Amino acid sequence: RRYGFSRQPGKTEQAEDKKIVLPPGLAAAGKAEPCDEDDLQAAEELRIKTLMTGMAAMATEEGKLTASTVGQIVGLQSDEIKQIVSEYAEKQSELSAEERPERLGAAQQHRRKVASLNKQILQKNKLLEELQAKCTDLQAKCTEAKKTLAEVKSYSEKLDKELAALETIESQADSSILQSLRALVAMNENLKSQEQEFKAHCREEMERLQQNIENLKAEAVENAEEQEPNKIIEQQYRTEKDKLQKIRLLLARRNREIAILQRRIDEVPSRAELTQYQKRFIELYSQVSATHKETKQFFTLYNTLDDKKVYLEKEVNLLNSIHDNFHQAMASSGSREQFLRQMEQIVEGIKQNRMKMEKKKQENKMRRDQLNDEYLELLEKQRLYFKTVKEFKE
Repeated sequence: RRYGFSRQPGKTEQAEDKKIVLPPGLAAAGKAEPCDEDDLQAAEELRIKTLMTGMAAMATEEGKLTASTVGQIVGLQSDEIKQIVSEYAEKQSELSAEERPERLGAAQQHRRKVASLNKQILQKNKLLEELQAKCTDLQAKCTEAKKTLAEVKSYSEKLDKELAALETIESQADSSILQSLRALVAMNENLKSQEQEFKAHCREEMERLQQNIENLKAEAVENAEEQEPNKIIEQQYRTEKDKLQKIRLLLARRNREIAILQRRIDEVPSRAELTQYQKRFIELYSQVSATHKETKQFFTLYNTLDDKKVYLEKEVNLLNSIHDNFHQAMASSGSREQFLRQMEQIVEGIKQNRMKMEKKKQENKMRRDQLNDEYLELLEKQRLYFKTVKEFKE
């Protein structure tokens, strides 16, 4: 009876155990209900005494813990363990203070206990909020990790499919082509590495030049006396640079004009090229003329043979008609005279056709002689032309 309260066995101990099991939140809620101050103080003192009794029992066992106690301690987080240790130290200090009742009153002790418990409740609530925030963060990270894992799996499956397709194509392709492709890929990688080295060298050179520029600027700032001449020199440099740029533009314009004129001059054929063109055209004309002449002869031969065929068919038909009607025409004198008249008409028509053909033959012959004379004149002109060209060249 440290605090002046008697402990009743039996049902009172069971009630004390039930009160101790309640969490801090429910205990705080229970304090809000209207109750007697002595009852509250008695409940708090019983809870603290029971807690300290358990701790003392654990301390008397010289560090021997059961398996369940070890599992509970291992399951706790390090922060919670530290907090429990600090609470234990606070409780011990409070109990040591409670052992001096002559100095502190019961109401003051109760207020201190209530303040300590409220502080613990706030700490537990804060810890709960931190754990909830960590849980939410971990859930978000887990969701993101699952999403990333799904994307990686899909990408891996896609790569596996593409790799299988490439292996199929590689097995079906020609080995020489694959060898050349591998050589080209190796060359490409080599060129990329050379490009990276060149870029790195360029960056180093640029940094060096920039450092030189900065050094020169620093030297120019230090040499304040030479600043004005440097400005004059820089102005002259800019002026000369502008002049050089204008001269380059003018030179480029002149070069373009010269190139255009050169192309126009190149487009005009020279005398040797004209002579070659002329010879080639003459050769082509000779070939075309020979082909035309040969084709014309074939057409003439075909027309002649066709006319000969027509006349032979007419002659055969006439002879067949005479042979068929001869015996019938000779049967009587009237039919004989009619037959003879028809024969005379046929002979007269043949003579007229012959005269027409002879006339046409004479006309064609005269036309041939005229064309031959024209051809001879053209040959004479051609010889005169070649002779003149030769004399002109000489």
